[in-house]
Amino acid sequence: MPNNSGQLSQPPDFYQQLRDKFRGWSANHKWAEYLMFAPDLFHLLCKLAIDKQVPAAEKAKLAVAIAYFVSPLDLIPEALIGPAGYVDDIALAAYVLNSIINTTDRRLVDRYWAGDRDILELVRSILAVADDMIGSGLWQKIRNLI
Repeated sequence: MPNNSGQLSQPPDFYQQLRDKFRGWSANHKWAEYLMFAPDLFHLLCKLAIDKQVPAAEKAKLAVAIAYFVSPLDLIPEALIGPAGYVDDIALAAYVLNSIINTTDRRLVDRYWAGDRDILELVRSILAVADDMIGSGLWQKIRNLI
């Protein structure tokens, strides 16, 4: 469909769709502080997955985390409970990013981080509350994916 300038507009990609889901969402959820970073975490995973400096073993972990984000079938489905269903996705993203931060130059991760909070602090904060966010049983299942 043409846009206002007469050019064909592209359909929104997953990142744009994810950002749109969170724009109007109420910040009253217990984990809203972390959930609002879901689009930025997804963006970071994708950027790192195509960077030549990221080791192949870490790229495999990134691929799993990206697939988990976009899959409608996961342990806490977004289709059923809305944006709160992304708690497992952000926990897995933090788990994978923590591994990458520990095995590569942190500046590599910083280069692609679009969020407004320090990425290492955010990752550590998410990992510290992951058991509480999604439950220890589910959290163990998610970590076992990697």
